[in-house]
Amino acid sequence: MASKKTLNAGNLEALGAARLAELLIELSEGNATVKRRLRLELAGAESPAELAKEIRKRLATIARSRSFVDWQNRKSLVDDLEAQRRAITDQVAKRMPAEGLDLMWRFLELAKPVFGRSDDSSGIIGGIFRTAVSDLGDIARAAEPDPRQLADQVFRSLTQNDYGQFDGFIQALQPALGPAGLEHLKQRMIALSAEPVRKPAANERQEVGWGSGGAVYADEIVERSRVGTVRLALQDIADAQGDVDSFIAQYEEPVRKVPKIAARIARRLLAADRASEAWETLEATEHRPGGWPDYEWEDARIDVLEALRRGDEAQAARWSCFERALSARHLRDYLKRLPDFDDFDAEQRALAYAERHDSLIQAVFFLVSWPSLEKAAKIVIQRAKDLDGNQYEILTPATEALGSKYPLAATLMLRAMIDFSLTQSRSSRYGHAARHLRTCSGLAPAISDYGAFETHDAYINRLHREHGRKTAFWNIAA
Repeated sequence: MASKKTLNAGNLEALGAARLAELLIELSEGNATVKRRLRLELAGAESPAELAKEIRKRLATIARSRSFVDWQNRKSLVDDLEAQRRAITDQVAKRMPAEGLDLMWRFLELAKPVFGRSDDSSGIIGGIFRTAVSDLGDIARAAEPDPRQLADQVFRSLTQNDYGQFDGFIQALQPALGPAGLEHLKQRMIALSAEPVRKPAANERQEVGWGSGGAVYADEIVERSRVGTVRLALQDIADAQGDVDSFIAQYEEPVRKVPKIAARIARRLLAADRASEAWETLEATEHRPGGWPDYEWEDARIDVLEALRRGDEAQAARWSCFERALSARHLRDYLKRLPDFDDFDAEQRALAYAERHDSLIQAVFFLVSWPSLEKAAKIVIQRAKDLDGNQYEILTPATEALGSKYPLAATLMLRAMIDFSLTQSRSSRYGHAARHLRTCSGLAPAISDYGAFETHDAYINRLHREHGRKTAFWNIAA
C-alpha cells in the first residue's frame, strides 16, 4: 500500500479543496507560468467562450513581446506556448470548433515573432508549432470551414512561411480542403508563379551576401523563395490529388536525374501502377554503380523490380547493398525470400563476407548488431591494430555486447578508445577514458590468456610511461 505521503492524485484529493487552493495560491506567487495556467483553468471552468477570450489575450501579448529568449529562459516560453496550444485543442476546439480553428491560426502566426527572438537550437519550439499544424488539420475537419476560404488562408500562410512553420500544411488540411479547396489553392499557386518579376535597377539592388557565383541580392532571395514555395505547394497538391504527372512537372528535366528525386518520382509512378515508367525514371539517373548505396534510390529500384516480376534482379540488388555497406536490413530482406534451408547457407556466406570486409569498424558494427558475437570478437582480436579509437559511438556499445562472453575483445576495444583519447590529448574525453580503464580492470580477472597482447598490469604501466604527465586523466582514473 502506497504511503499517504506519496505524491499522487488520491493523496492530494484527501487534503481537501480549500487546502489545495491555498497551496496553489502559494505556489503561484512569483511564478508567472503557474499563474497563467491557473487563469486558463478558471476561465475554462466558466465557459469555453471565456477561455477563448483569455487565450486570445495571451497570444496577442506573446506576439507583441520583443525580449530575446535564450536557452536559459526558453523553458518558460515553451511551457507558455504548450499551455496555450493544449487549451485550444483540449477545451475550446472540442466545444467550439470554429473558435478553436481561428485560435489555432492565430497560434501558428506566432511562429514568426517567436522564432525571431528565440534561441531554438534544441528544436523544441519548432516541435510545438509542427504539432500545432497537425492540430489545425484535426480542428478544421470538425469545424468544416468553406474550402475556398480555407484555401485562401493556406495560400497566405505558405507565402509567409519564413521559418518553415507551415511545412506540412497541405497534407494536414487535405481532408478539410477537399477537391474544391485543393483545386482553388492550386490555381492560386499557378497564378503566383505566372506573376511578372520586377527586377530593381542596378543602383537599387540590395547586396545581402556573397556566394560562389558572386554577390547575392535581396531580390534574388525573394524570387527563389517564391519559386520554391510554388514548387513545394504544387507537389503537395499533386500528391493530395493523386496527380503523378503534375508532381513530376515541378522538376526540370536535369533535376529528375538526381537519384533521390528520381526515387521519389518512381515511388509515385509505382503507386499509380506505372511500374515501367518508374523503371525508366530510375535507369535515367546519373547514378554511379558501386560505392556506398543511395538507399532511397536502391530501395525504390528494388520495389520496382519486384513490381515488374524481376525477382532475381531484386535479390541481386539486395545482396549488392549488403556487400557494399554491410546493410543488415537488405540482408534480412534477401534471406527472407530464399527457399527453406537455402537461407542458412546464404547467412553463413554473408557473415564470412563481413569478417573479410575492408572496414573493420563497419564489420564490427554489423556483426554485433546482427548478432554474431563470436565472429565480432574474432575479427577484433585478429585485427586489433586496425581499431579506430575515435569510433566510440560504435565501439562503446560493442564492448558492452561482448564483455561478458568475450572479455579480451571488449578490452582491446576499450584500450583503443583510451589510447586515442590520451594520444590525441582529447581532455574532454578523459572522463570516458577513465571509465573505460576501470571497465578493463573489471574484465581482467576473466581473461586467462592475453595471447600476444599486453596483460592488464603491463598496459597500465605503459600508460604511466607514455602519458604519466596527463594529470587530469589520472586524477579521474584514480
